[in-house]
Amino acid sequence: MKIAIIAPGSRGDVQPYVALGKGLIKAGHLVRLLSTMNHESFVKSNGIEFWPVEVNTEDMIRSEKMRAAMEGGSLIKSFALMGKFMRQGAALLVERGLATCQGMDLVLAGVSGLFVGYSIAQKLEIPFLQAYNIPFTPTNTFPGVLFPKIPSAFGGYSVSHALTRQALWMTYRPTDGVVRKDGLGLPKFPMMGPYKSEALDTKPIIYGLSPSIIPKPADWGNNIHVTGFWFLDSPDDLEPSPELLEFIERGSPPVYIGFGSISNRKPEETTNLIIKALKQTGDRAIMYSGWGGLSKSELPDSVLMLDSVPHTWLFPRVKAVVHHGGAGTTAAGLRGGTPSIVIPFHGDQPFWAQLVSNLGAGPKYIPRSKLTAERLAQAIHAAENDQGMRYRAAELGSKIKSEDGVANAVNVIDQLKFEKK
Repeated sequence: MKIAIIAPGSRGDVQPYVALGKGLIKAGHLVRLLSTMNHESFVKSNGIEFWPVEVNTEDMIRSEKMRAAMEGGSLIKSFALMGKFMRQGAALLVERGLATCQGMDLVLAGVSGLFVGYSIAQKLEIPFLQAYNIPFTPTNTFPGVLFPKIPSAFGGYSVSHALTRQALWMTYRPTDGVVRKDGLGLPKFPMMGPYKSEALDTKPIIYGLSPSIIPKPADWGNNIHVTGFWFLDSPDDLEPSPELLEFIERGSPPVYIGFGSISNRKPEETTNLIIKALKQTGDRAIMYSGWGGLSKSELPDSVLMLDSVPHTWLFPRVKAVVHHGGAGTTAAGLRGGTPSIVIPFHGDQPFWAQLVSNLGAGPKYIPRSKLTAERLAQAIHAAENDQGMRYRAAELGSKIKSEDGVANAVNVIDQLKFEKK
């Protein structure tokens, strides 16, 4: 088959689909991946045909308003800003999306590309497959990923899932006219969104989630397949930088600290907080700067800061993983088999943070707005010294390593019968 993957967004939004795309290519499929311009070298380096949208996601994430919204944990503000950013690039996204999907047999998208991918597939009369790396289908087993605390106030999960879906729809809705009416000549979606449509509610859905972490709920239908996480594994011959190897071999296993694509308004202040916590615990650390822009100035010899970190290689070699709770980093941290300390900022990150705590694979999470050096030091100490926690983290890591989510997902796609109209 010829498969188009629509995956705009941050590195965390794109990476699972790069992993899935590589698996599909290995199985003999032709794959195109549409994403924002920041990811061109990343996608191409993994052997996937890249179709860029000339929109800079990094600029949006680095903006002062977005940094403030993320660090403050304001879902409403951050999603409103995302909606404004999406509207600015909507016409270009649909134009490039149409070009990408022309002549393809299947359009595949997750949350970040859901509405535009579905719309383009509808316009071109091509089958559409939902493929998520976060749980998005309502269930009574766990809450919606954007409102995980709603049950404590309302006593049920239906409200939590409804709010999660509506929050995503309201973020996209400002682009609806540009994409569907102006760009594709289609009727706009209903005011409350397209979730009840047959194409989104009853057609096949694949989830890049580990059944060891989130087993398939009993109230999910036979059209839904939980395959295992979609990991982009490092090549067998990967050689970490000499700087990283030398640091690892110099002393005791370090702690990993990184917040992915999340930006900090005051990176020096965040770096100093982390260093203060490490002084209290006596640990060495590897820090990932990423788009967060954490400062490299005046770091002690016990701290190494890198712009690129091979999670697959590194995480099994550290004492603990401190991260923001992004879906991909959470999955990699759990597979690494060491405790995770989650510092959620916004979005679905509190959901993953609570999940790690519930699994006993890490200490109680610390919201970014409540992070102090003392709290971080206490969490690191617990992750290093709670033997029950370390055992549970190692056990979960072994289970996840035994799963091959990409191969399982490819097998499901091969077995499904997709026919053009």
